Amino acid sequence: MSPEKMTMMTNQIASFFATQPDADKAGRVADHLREFWEPRMLEQLFAHLDGGGEGLTPLALEGAQKLRATA
Repeated sequence: MSPEKMTMMTNQIASFFATQPDADKAGRVADHLREFWEPRMLEQLFAHLDGGGEGLTPLALEGAQKLRATA
């Protein structure tokens, strides 16, 4: 998957959870990624984080970082 598509998908997930009443929105993003993304997608996301996470919204970035910390 291209980095642009992966970034767009992660931002879409974060955009959805941003509208939810949960207190830990970043945690919900991380949970969703953990549950529905295959390992290769997560590896690509983590590599993107290593490169600075360009294009990720603040919530998407926080959620991805939270997931990585627990992976």
